[in-house]
Formats: sequence, structure tokens, C-alpha cells
Amino acid sequence: MKKYLISKFDEAKNKLEYLNEVPLQLSAPASKDHGDLATNIAMMLTKKLKRSPREVAAEILENLNLDENIVVKTEIAGPGFINFFFSENFTVGIIKEIIEKGEDFGKSDKYSGRKANVEFVSANPTGPLTVGHGRNAVLGDTVSNMLEWVGYEVDREFYFNNAGRQMRVLGDSVKHRYLQLLGEDIEFPEDYYQGEYISEIAKELFEEFGDALKNEPPEGKFKEKAENAIFDDIKKTLGSANIKMKNFFNEYSLYEDGKINDVLKKFEEKNLTYKKDDALWLKLTDLGAEQDKVIIKSTGEPTYRLPDIAYHITKFKRGYDLIVDVFGSDHSATYPDVLAAVKALGYDTEKVRVLIYQFVTLIKEGKVVKMSTRKANYVTLDELIEEVGKDVLRYFFIMRNASSHLNFDLSLAKKQSEENPVFYLQYAHARIASILRMTKDEGLNYSLERLDKLATPEEQNLIKKLYDFPEEVLTNAEHLEPHKIANYLEELATLFHKFYTECRIIGVEKELSEARISLAVAAQTVIRNGLTILGLSAPDRM
Repeated sequence: MKKYLISKFDEAKNKLEYLNEVPLQLSAPASKDHGDLATNIAMMLTKKLKRSPREVAAEILENLNLDENIVVKTEIAGPGFINFFFSENFTVGIIKEIIEKGEDFGKSDKYSGRKANVEFVSANPTGPLTVGHGRNAVLGDTVSNMLEWVGYEVDREFYFNNAGRQMRVLGDSVKHRYLQLLGEDIEFPEDYYQGEYISEIAKELFEEFGDALKNEPPEGKFKEKAENAIFDDIKKTLGSANIKMKNFFNEYSLYEDGKINDVLKKFEEKNLTYKKDDALWLKLTDLGAEQDKVIIKSTGEPTYRLPDIAYHITKFKRGYDLIVDVFGSDHSATYPDVLAAVKALGYDTEKVRVLIYQFVTLIKEGKVVKMSTRKANYVTLDELIEEVGKDVLRYFFIMRNASSHLNFDLSLAKKQSEENPVFYLQYAHARIASILRMTKDEGLNYSLERLDKLATPEEQNLIKKLYDFPEEVLTNAEHLEPHKIANYLEELATLFHKFYTECRIIGVEKELSEARISLAVAAQTVIRNGLTILGLSAPDRM
């Protein structure tokens, strides 16, 4: 319905240029007495036009050229709302489209032929993925799914650094545990990696090499073994969450390939760097920032900004039309520096979208679980998947706006009841599957011949919600808002349960029964497609 009205408002802009002045907002009124959709655009225009909103609303309606077979009634309500009432015949036509398109219903070719890069997780290989990485991983993968549904070819990318101090500490942590296995009385530093996985890696090296590595430097086989083992574990964990990366991009390659030096040379050519206190500074104040920042420390070691700038340039050079970065809120004050520098080097940063998410608090038995990777006081993503399952894990991580703090309540996550939104959604799909099995046993099947019989408020409300699905997918993909797909599905499930409670399918005359079966099939299709976008399964039995 929104799509139809948007197209009509776009047509009217040729006559009423002032419609370009404000964004069109369409929403469902709280009461069905006020129509299926309403807009306050006339009220938003009244100051600009210096005319009463009701007068503006009347002029807009005169120029919308609405098909009376689609929109059967319009009205101007209150101070100037425009309400739209859609015909029953128009809305039931969506059932045919849903059943015909099946698993493709909701897909769009709007961005067909365009490539997107979605960078997410991007954890250095120093330990297993934890709950702290989970929201990033699921957000990135679900956004990738959404972009694919609207036509993008998406590359899921994992950016990592296997050099630097933390990797040296990793190698030395393994060596310390290895030397302890050899019987040496050696103290394990408090700031080294404490997890059991370090001891396991050391044990594997001991079993393979005995004491032959006693004089091996930490950055040799110890670091190499740890990095490989941890990366294998990371990939396995991502697979358990139904996530498969296409690219793994090593930060170190930026140095090996000369890309860091290329960036430094370009900064120098543009007079964007200077030396101070033996460090190299980037003139970010020339680019609109409040202060300049160090990009190479006095020790000669670059800060994270320099490789990040070089890394983003590789994305542009690889020909992506859309570049999405999924970052935790700790990046919110720093990523603008990177984008400002990339823009200064001549790249179109309008192609870059940064999705910032707030962190997760794990609640167990009413208490907050405190986590620290170094001290091995954390819950791994594998442990969480084992406890609540892949579907619950994914849904809980995207069911709230990314900008909102998320409390992951284990007690709620493990409930097999309507309180658990994942159970509620999957139960709706399974319930429809059960209904279809029963109707089949009764010799009944869906039929598209008499969909005009679907005239009750419960039927019409459900149909109109189904109609909105493609627009929901497109709009929320464009805004990188997967939580709104989850919200939509919950509302859809509620409308289906209400329909099934109020409208008998078995025990009514055949034509009505078959029309209602068609509606059930359409609802099941949309729920299944929505769950697919979210990376969840759609069970037929529960």
C-alpha cells in the first residue's frame, strides 16, 4: 500500500512542486476507522506555504490521481491528516502474488548489478569469539542478507591484524604454558592470555615437538600455531551461527604491498602531515575535525588510523558500490577521522555506511556476567549457542535497534513459550504447517478463485500486513535496520494468531475455507521468508 501511494505522490510532484520540500511519511492510524494509511504532509507544509493544512490537504488529494478500484475512500481528518482506505479486492490480490512468487516474495532487483562489501566481526586471532563479538557478527550477516534480498552482490569480509604487541603477547602466552609443561617453574604474567585454549595449544605443540621448541622465539611456531588454531575455531564458531565469510583481509598485507607507504606519500603531496615530538601527525583540522591526530608514533609504530585509511582505499579500488562497516560504540568518535582522510584523498565516502552498535550485557540468573578476554572470564559464542541454540542467539542479537544497549537475558532465551519472541515466531510458522496438514486430511486445499470472500477485519488486517513485506525489506535494507524486520514479523505473527482465533478454516463452506487456506499459505510464506532474511530456521513442527 505504501509503495502505491509513494508512486502517486511522486507523480503529483510534477504539478505540486512543494511536495519536494518535505519527506512523505505514511503510517497506519491507531484506529482502523481512520483508514489503512495516513500522512501528515499537509501539516508539515503549512508553514512553508502559509496556508491552512486542510486547504493544502485538499489540493494534494485533487492531484493524486488515485484509482478508485484501489483506494475506495480518502478523507481529511483533524487538523489536516490525509487518510486513505484501500479496497478489499486490491488487498486480496497480494495473496496471489505471494503464492506465485513463493520464496522470492519480498525480493527486489532495485540494486541488481551493484556490489557491496560488509565488514564485520574483524576480531584479531587472540582468542575465541565471545558474547561481546556476537552482536557484531549477527548484525553484519543479517545486514548482508537484507542487501542480497534487494539485489546487491555482497562480500562478507573479516579484517584482522596478526602482527603487533597483542600477537607477540599471544605467542609468549603459549610459550609460557609450553615451558610449564616441560616442568619449568616459570611465572605466568597476569596481563597474558589466561584462557584454557592457550594451555590446549601449548599441549598440542608439546605432543608434536616434545622439548624441541624450548629455545624457539615466541613469535615463531608458538604464535603461528596459536593464530592458526584460533582462526580455525573462529571460522567454526561463525559456521555454527550460520555465518560464512567470503574474504579474510590481513592488515599486514597493507605493509607488504606498499599500500601504507602509498597513503603516506599522498598525504605528503597534499601537505596533510607534519612532524611533531618525533611523531607524524595528520592535519585533521584542515579536514573539519577539532584536532589533529598522530598516525605514526615516535616509536615508528603506526596508530590504527593509518592502516584503516589504507584498508578502506582498497575497498574503493575493488569496485564496491556500497561499503558497510559494523563497529562497536567504542569506534563512534574515531571512524570519522578515517573517513575524512579517505575523502581528502579523493574517494567518495558517500558510499560508506557505518553501523554503530551498543554493547551487550549477558544476564544470567538475574545477575550481570562480567567478561574479560585477557583474564578468561567470558562466555564464548560457542557456549551461548550450545545453551540457547543458533536461532535464539541470532534473533536476540538483532531484535533491538543496534543503537540501543542490549540485555541478553538467558532465562528468557531458554523459555519455550510465547514470552520468547523466537518461539513465538517459529510457532506461528509451525502452527500454519499443522493447519495445512489438517486441511489436507479433510480433502481441502488452497484456491485463488474466491479470495473476495476474505472480508472480515481479521482477514483484511492480515492481508494488508502481508502486502507491506517487500517495502519493509527494501526500506530496512536501505537503512541497515534488521531489527525492524524482526518487529514486522512479530506483528505479522500476532495478526495471524488473531485471524486463526476469529476465522474458522475447517467447518465452513468450501469456497471460504479454501480462501482462508490461501491466506494461511501466504502468511506462512512471508514468515518463512522473513526468518530466512534473519538467518533463522522455519520449523514445520514444534
